[in-house]
Amino acid sequence: MKLLLFWPIFGLLFTYVERFYNVEYHAMHCALDDIIPFCEWFLIPYLFWFVYLTGTVVYTFFFDVHAFKRMMRFIMLTYTVTIIIYFIYPTCQTLRPAELPRDNILTRFIAWFYNFDTNTNVCPSIHVLGSVAAMLGQWDCRRLQKNRFKLLSALICVLICISTVFMKQHSVLDVVAALPLCLIAYPICYRLKRREKIGISQP
Repeated sequence: MKLLLFWPIFGLLFTYVERFYNVEYHAMHCALDDIIPFCEWFLIPYLFWFVYLTGTVVYTFFFDVHAFKRMMRFIMLTYTVTIIIYFIYPTCQTLRPAELPRDNILTRFIAWFYNFDTNTNVCPSIHVLGSVAAMLGQWDCRRLQKNRFKLLSALICVLICISTVFMKQHSVLDVVAALPLCLIAYPICYRLKRREKIGISQP
């Protein structure tokens, strides 16, 4: 239960750095960003991130406490490092199209979402970090060990990561920057897995 306290603390820090931390931002951009087209259909996996991450947190909380704790350690480490980076090296992106190329229900929602969500503090991408955390949490859960579940979870994770650049919410650099952070956090947060399993088997 104490681990859940991280979410409101992180929410407050993120709100502060987003809304009240006025600094000069460094624009994130690379040549690949100009090649990737805007595609409103990626709004669906982009928004599914909230279900994917929240659902995994809730499911492991009730059905696999050890997977929940390891997942929360991963989230706490990567998200904390990310917030520190946002304070030290504030970033933004200027990739959003001035005019959306089509008029449909998806683009209308995106136009509203652009107004609601700022284009600041983008590197590394929290969407990518959260997606990897959810995937690892599901792979670690004892009830979700079938290969088809793991493959589906990996596909969802990849789709969400890709959606951030097709939605013009992130630069490719933001996605790439999140990956080494995940690679560093994984052995730190999941190295206790074997020790915890041994503890379960002891009388």
